[in-house]
Amino acid sequence: MNEERWLLPAGIDEVLPPEAAELESLRRTLLDVYHAWGYELVIPPFVDYLDSLLTGTGSDLDLQTFKLTDQLSGRMLGIRADMTPQVARIDAHQLRREAPTRLCYLGTVLHTRSDGFAGSRSPLQIGAEIYGHDGPESDVEILRLLVQTLAAAGIATPYLDLGHVGVYRGLARAAGLDRGDEMRLFDALQRKATTEIAALIAATGITGAVADMLLALPALNGDDALAQAAVALQAAPPPVQAALARLQQVAAELQRWLPDLPVHFDLAELRGYTYKTGVVFAAFVPGWGLEIARGGRYDDIGRVFGRARPAVGFSTDLKGLIALADARTAVATTTVLAPWDADPDLQAEVARLRAVGYRVLNLLPGQTGSPAELGCSALLQHGPEGWQLLPIGATGT
Repeated sequence: MNEERWLLPAGIDEVLPPEAAELESLRRTLLDVYHAWGYELVIPPFVDYLDSLLTGTGSDLDLQTFKLTDQLSGRMLGIRADMTPQVARIDAHQLRREAPTRLCYLGTVLHTRSDGFAGSRSPLQIGAEIYGHDGPESDVEILRLLVQTLAAAGIATPYLDLGHVGVYRGLARAAGLDRGDEMRLFDALQRKATTEIAALIAATGITGAVADMLLALPALNGDDALAQAAVALQAAPPPVQAALARLQQVAAELQRWLPDLPVHFDLAELRGYTYKTGVVFAAFVPGWGLEIARGGRYDDIGRVFGRARPAVGFSTDLKGLIALADARTAVATTTVLAPWDADPDLQAEVARLRAVGYRVLNLLPGQTGSPAELGCSALLQHGPEGWQLLPIGATGT
C-alpha cells in the first residue's frame, strides 16, 4: 500500500534550492536594513503559554492557533500564529525601557487555516515595531521601513491603504451600540454590504446625523477620501475628528518622505479592529488582490504584561514576498568543483575562493553524477603554475 509519506499537510510547505538560498539572502538583507535603522532583533519562542499568545491581538487569533497541553505544568500551550504579542511582552516585561524602543523579529508562525497572500499555513513572519512613541512620526517611520522592505524584495511599485479605527469606533460609541451590534455592523462594513448596513442601522434604532455618517463610511475610500470625510463627517464627535486629524497628519508627513508612493484611504477598512487603537494600513501591488503586508497602531497591547506603551508596527510573510517578487534578482555565485586532496596548496586556494564568495564543492571519491548536475561551472585543476581555476569546458571534463 502506497502511503505517500512524502506528502505534506495542506498549506505546509518546504523551501527547496535555489529558492531557499534566495530566501536566506533576503532574510540577511532585511535584518541588515533593520539593524541600520536602529531596530534590535528579538527571537521569541515558537511555543508559548496560550494566555500570552491570545493577549491583545491574540483574541483575533484564537481560531488560528494550534493548542496543546504542557505535560510538565498541565497548562495550555499554543504554537504562535503571530509574533506581535510576544514582542510586546519583551518590551513591556523584559526590556522595560523609558526611551522609544525599536524591535524587529523573524520566525515561522503556524496557522490552523490559510489566510495569507501566499496561501501558506506556515508563513515566515518578519516585522518591526516601535514602542514608546505616540506621534505620527513613528507611524510614518514604520511605513517608510515597510516600503523599504518591499523594495529589498523586488517590489518597487506598491501602494498603501490607510485608515483609522477611531473613525468607526467613535461613531459606534456616539450611536450607543452595544458590543454585539457594534461587531455585526463592523462585519458588514468590511464587506461593504450597503443594504445590510442600512438594515442593521435601522434595526438598532439609530437615526439622525450619526446614522447618516455610518451609512456614508463605505463610500469614504479612494485618493480623496479624507476630503470627502471632512464634509460627510463634519458633525462627528471629537474622537472621530481627532482620528481624521491624525490620519491627515500621517498622510501629510508621508507625502514629505515618499512623494511618489501611491496612497489610498479607506475609512471602512478596519483591519485588526478589536485590538488596534489608531492608524491601520496595508500594502498591495497592482494586479494582486490580497494585501502583502499589514500593520498599524496598538497602544494597549502591553497592558496585560504590566506596561502599556504606545506601539506601532508592521509584518509580512518573507516566503510570500519571494514568491511574489519575481523581479528580485538572486545573487549569482560561481560553484567550483575541487578534487578530494589534502594538499595544503589546494586547501589554501579553496579557502581563498570561499572567502571571496565562490562556492567550492569537494569531489567525493566514488561519487556519480556530472559537474553540471552539481551546479558546477569551474574546476580547480593542478598545472605548471599550481592550482588553477578553469571553466569546466576548458578542462575536458
